[in-house]
Amino acid sequence: MISNMVFKNTALFLVLSILSCGNSFNTKARSEKPKAQDTIKSSKSSTAIAEIKTGADDWITYLPVLKKHKSIGIVANQTSIVNYNPNAKNRDELRTESATKSMHLVDWLVENKINVTKIYAPEHGFRGTADAGELIKDGKDTKTGIPIISLYGDNKKPKPEQLAGIDILVFDLQDVGARFYTYISSLHYIMEACAENKIKLLILDRPNPNGNTVDGPVLEKENSSFIGMHTIPVLHGMTIGEYGKMINGEKWLKNGIQCELSVVPCVNYTKDMSYSLPVRPSPNLPNDQSINLYASLCFFEGTNVSLGRGTEKQFQIYGSPFLPKTDFSFIPKPNLGSKDPLHNGKVCYGEDLSNAPKVKGIELKWLLKAYATTADKSKFFIPFFTKLAGTKKLQEQIEAGMTEADIKKSWEKGIEDFKKIRKKYEIY
Repeated sequence: MISNMVFKNTALFLVLSILSCGNSFNTKARSEKPKAQDTIKSSKSSTAIAEIKTGADDWITYLPVLKKHKSIGIVANQTSIVNYNPNAKNRDELRTESATKSMHLVDWLVENKINVTKIYAPEHGFRGTADAGELIKDGKDTKTGIPIISLYGDNKKPKPEQLAGIDILVFDLQDVGARFYTYISSLHYIMEACAENKIKLLILDRPNPNGNTVDGPVLEKENSSFIGMHTIPVLHGMTIGEYGKMINGEKWLKNGIQCELSVVPCVNYTKDMSYSLPVRPSPNLPNDQSINLYASLCFFEGTNVSLGRGTEKQFQIYGSPFLPKTDFSFIPKPNLGSKDPLHNGKVCYGEDLSNAPKVKGIELKWLLKAYATTADKSKFFIPFFTKLAGTKKLQEQIEAGMTEADIKKSWEKGIEDFKKIRKKYEIY
């Protein structure tokens, strides 16, 4: 059974509220969607984003809960930042006061006498500097001395002995709303381990920088992997808190088990708001443009085309030695997050999209253009493409010469069916 705890406006007062699947710590202010003018003063306002409070920023809600537990585990990385005003006395002040200080969640909890005993690090590591797919080793946080357990490589799911003694696990990672971004897969395994070991899970929610956008082919079960575990479109249009509720509610965990889950929602947030990430979520997503283009350009990972790893414009350019010579070229070289990039040291021709207009959803035109103009089409795709797409159909459609419009039309039913399921778990 799922325990259902909801915080009211008095920080230490708890009441029970039955929710459909997974909990949310709600207040009246959050349950009613805020008007745009409550947080967005103007489209050009530099302070608009600061008005949005993440779940981690809502410390008035979760600190009293954590203080009731003897041993706390934290799933966190470099995005797990708390922005806070130490003078805030209640949730109403949290809504209106601007943050005056920032601190990593682990440091913040330790400073507030929360007994954090273990840190669990996802892909890219606790400080977020490792390559995609790079082995992360266990160790200790140099600042706090707290043991770090890697949740990547062969240890994606915490073992019972790695969870021994933990009363409650806190999950705080910044997602980008794409199926093949592996933090939602890490969430799945965390939830499964918590359910099996009877450990409570608390998700500190964060905005989805791709907002409410749902797009792309729906994954077929036979193509499940760590870069796509569930039958959802490429862009799912959910926050990570909502996604956790969906994992629970749809009984996607092994044997249909469910996790005792609670979610601390964002404050002053709706998914039609733009949100600029203050910290890059992984080494190869350096800015808003790369995050916006990520779902469109990531398909190149399943081809012989570089999407800019080994440059300073990751997920903002594409090219290869096998495409026609153009005015734009780049040479990938080892750098942060890419120690051995594709086409290392070779001249790649393609396009620079770093100043391209923002896209809404997935654009296939660059993928189709690269396939149409590559020197040898038989060498364009690699098997990894099917895992990224979640289906063999997309490669077959491209090879058959289908237009982008016709390909996207084939996604429509799957997207609409998914939206009906998603609606049950929406918080915002």
